[in-house]
Amino acid sequence: MNYSFNMEKGKVIFAGAKDINASFKDLGAICDYVRYKNAVQAAEALEKVVKASAPVPYRNHNKGMGSRHELGGRKGRYPTKCAAVVKKVLEMAISNAKSKGIDAENLFVVHASANKTQIYRRTPSKGMLYHSDSYGFASMRHSDVEFAKVEIGIAAPEDVKLGEKATKMLNLNSALSKKAAKKQASKPASKPKPAAKENPQPQKAQVATQKE
Repeated sequence: MNYSFNMEKGKVIFAGAKDINASFKDLGAICDYVRYKNAVQAAEALEKVVKASAPVPYRNHNKGMGSRHELGGRKGRYPTKCAAVVKKVLEMAISNAKSKGIDAENLFVVHASANKTQIYRRTPSKGMLYHSDSYGFASMRHSDVEFAKVEIGIAAPEDVKLGEKATKMLNLNSALSKKAAKKQASKPASKPKPAAKENPQPQKAQVATQKE
């Protein structure tokens, strides 16, 4: 698979999928969501999207879309199907890194893109009138089948040279990731809860029966 990443590819680990029967607009929004994030943390974030517990912001193709209070008033939605596709490709890239002996904890998503690949013409069933400038029920039934592809590339921040804006975003997310890891490491281990004492059951008083 030929990847569209036009920077230094030497130390970038790629994974991709093509001919996906999914919306390339939703796939593009999810790629924007995970780009320049830590690879492992991005996979965890996508897992929340798959479970519909976290929305994805949409910078483009958001006409008529509702705002989300989880995103601070920005427009977004829950594209669970496309999130599962991107998550699978990201996990493939992480597996490729592990097979090369590279620790995936220190890798970031430096390349994430989704594009339309093939379009198949879909026509109404036999007996229905249809032409390009028609009106009515026949024209509304027409829709093409569009396929897409997804590309994911992960690498260490110091191993790849990006643009000024991309480098700034990558360094910011890298600093936040290190800060979160340091905070997690310095957090004292929680003490095990003491076992609950079992209340001894009161013995039933034995009633002595007197024989008359």
